[in-house]
Amino acid sequence: MAHTVARATLGLTQPANIEHPKISLAAKEINPVEWIGDILAVGVTEKDMAKDENSKFQNSILKKLDGLLGGLLAEVLSEEDFTGKAGQSTVLRLPGLCSKRVGLIGLGHSASSPAAFRGLGEAVAAAAKTAQANSVAVVLASAEGLSNESKLSIASSVASGTVLGIHEDNRYKSESKKPQLKSVDILGLGTGPELEKKLKYAEDISSAIIFGRELVNSPANVLTPAALAAEASKIASLYNDVLSANILTADQCKELKMGSYLGVAAASANPPYFIHLCYKPPSGLIKAKLALVGKGLTFDSGGYNIKTGPGCSIEIMKTDMGGSAAVLGAAKALGQIKPPGVEVHFIVASCENMISGTGMRPGDIITASNGKTIEVNNTDAEGRLTLADALVYACNQGVDKIVDLATLTGACIVALGPSIAGVFTPSDVLAKEVFEASEVSGEKFWRMPLEESYWESMKSGVADMVNTGSRQGGAITAALFLKQFVDEKVQWMHIDLAGPVWNERSV
Repeated sequence: MAHTVARATLGLTQPANIEHPKISLAAKEINPVEWIGDILAVGVTEKDMAKDENSKFQNSILKKLDGLLGGLLAEVLSEEDFTGKAGQSTVLRLPGLCSKRVGLIGLGHSASSPAAFRGLGEAVAAAAKTAQANSVAVVLASAEGLSNESKLSIASSVASGTVLGIHEDNRYKSESKKPQLKSVDILGLGTGPELEKKLKYAEDISSAIIFGRELVNSPANVLTPAALAAEASKIASLYNDVLSANILTADQCKELKMGSYLGVAAASANPPYFIHLCYKPPSGLIKAKLALVGKGLTFDSGGYNIKTGPGCSIEIMKTDMGGSAAVLGAAKALGQIKPPGVEVHFIVASCENMISGTGMRPGDIITASNGKTIEVNNTDAEGRLTLADALVYACNQGVDKIVDLATLTGACIVALGPSIAGVFTPSDVLAKEVFEASEVSGEKFWRMPLEESYWESMKSGVADMVNTGSRQGGAITAALFLKQFVDEKVQWMHIDLAGPVWNERSV
């Protein structure tokens, strides 16, 4: 992520402008034992580790490697109790091979999912960092019988895992080491234009994911609503053949009667910016119109219902714009890939939820842009208030389908834990499409019920609704609230990613 707003920040902090290293991804048909480079990484299942009655590997690749090493490979792996279990890895520097090192990475009993092969790529990246390797090759010990489709999927997943795994966000460190990895060769899965196209696709998607991660990692004193809007504008200018940007100020949002969104933004000294990017393919007919709506709270103090006490997580509330990071990352990906036949709107109502004399108070009644009134019984349920006007705006773009992504409720984390996102939609068709995509991407989703009877707890005596109901079923009532601002003719899905947005182990 490039910092594009040249102004003094609180604490005088500016991220270093670090260029991400370009990693060359290539598919090659080379005998693995003849590959020359720093690390030859072999993905092995537990079955691949089987030996014959003479304690020799039965797997052909492992047998060749062990033969060149005079049996040392089998001996060392036995000493280290390496059995090919998922999560196991070992990197050895032994004389006798064309590569400087050989690494074995366990895939478990079997490996078939994109997530498993992405994990292989991440393990390769970790080994490359430790060894400060410039070049690595990745090969599966057993690739026989794989369909062409499977080979394409595996190569893409391994490439993505390696590129994402090698990335480190060091923009806010005064000193940092740069990754040395320059090339990744994927062996034994074929070659040709189709595979090269798949690797380019993986590279584009990975760069978009890294962009999104860096947005989430950015502190709130740097990534203000203005800075987020500037990042969105930069994406549109980089890919101006297919992307356009419309950034609305508070006054323009007032003209559109976005009282729900502006009510949240009112307390902050940093003004809100409503972001709208639009993707249109370079040619051809448009067969579908979609909208991705992301929650964009660059910091959430909770407002007058301030976040206090253990577990409130106020110290990581810079992540409350995780939905917008996913949406803008998707915009960057589409700008690079340029898929035909689809128009996509990327919408973010960006602001901060702070405390001041101008701020929204508990008990206030605010009016959304569709005319519905909301009694604010909790200022810390602010994300849904910003999304309300964003969803109305999205429907007004004439889209067929909307997916909103938001770090919306702690209740969803309680229900599903830190790594699974909750999915709410009345549309089985949209659910099927998104869950099929999640299988390919390796995302963990779980469909949750939209229990209409729970809406009773969201009724107000003085307005159309309150913004929070009872603690029980909090993720469901939040989704039901959003549903009030979506046109019935539009297929809609809400993804609550409050858990998966942040990984403590990666910081």
